[in-house]
Amino acid sequence: MPTGPEHYREAERLLKGCQNSCGALVIEDGTAEVLAAAQVHATLALAAATAMGAPVDGEGDSGLPPRDAKAWFDVAGVKLSKGGTA
Repeated sequence: MPTGPEHYREAERLLKGCQNSCGALVIEDGTAEVLAAAQVHATLALAAATAMGAPVDGEGDSGLPPRDAKAWFDVAGVKLSKGGTA
């Protein structure tokens, strides 16, 4: 079962395959199916991020295990400070 960050990356990969070098969407046979699959992966990533990102201590702690928090920060392109927060 893929993780939330893996779903996010797959959605990005699928979308990239439907774009030309300028980033415009290219409509061809099968594009609708690929876009639908990308939407499913994006939705699953959002659900995972929402469910796992709820504050648990009133101080902004996401409640994520450190490994999961790092995976989400990595996929979002956010650098963690030395203390482990964004």
